[in-house]
Amino acid sequence: MSETIVEVQQLGKTVRDATGELTILHDISFTLQARESVAIVGASGSGKSTLLALLAGLDVPSHGTVTLAGQSLFALDEDGRAALRAAHIGFVFQSFQLLAHLSALENVMLPLELRGIREARQLATQMLQRVGLGERLGHYPRVLSGGEQQRVALARAFVQKPALLLADEPTGSLDFATGAQVMALMFELNREIGTTLVLVTHDPAIAARCERQLRIEAGRLV
Repeated sequence: MSETIVEVQQLGKTVRDATGELTILHDISFTLQARESVAIVGASGSGKSTLLALLAGLDVPSHGTVTLAGQSLFALDEDGRAALRAAHIGFVFQSFQLLAHLSALENVMLPLELRGIREARQLATQMLQRVGLGERLGHYPRVLSGGEQQRVALARAFVQKPALLLADEPTGSLDFATGAQVMALMFELNREIGTTLVLVTHDPAIAARCERQLRIEAGRLV
């Protein structure tokens, strides 16, 4: 029987603007199992990225709960949520989010070093070799192609062997062929490491590769 990694109950998000209150998410509930791959799909503005931010504890809901690895995210303060993220969650973003002043190796080492892992250099080197960048360890993001930068981002996310990997439009900044290569690599790594993958995408072909799809329409799970 699969282990439940994430449990979302009655999650809602409302914000105020000049015109009054705007509800972005309405009472979302679902669970995620260990090693499951799930695509969150829906039109632009439907609330997909807001939901991803709430799953990570990067944003706070108006109501509802997210339980990650048995811990209620929003029962924790900001520092507590950050510590839980560091221990359990990896991220891949559309814009790569690499640190420009760090080499590829240093970018991948960073989350390991923050956790005090002594073998950070060795583990980061092995992961960059796994994603085909063994010859680019000392290169900085500015001299890497978009596809290479996203492979560095994948290495950085997976090197920690997170329980949960959150990916927000990971091929959105890449051409079709490069995006297809990156996604194939992401699914390979996900199978190898046994991570629960949650992927926000507009691409039906990418969504179809996931075991399950959650469709958001106007802030509601349908």
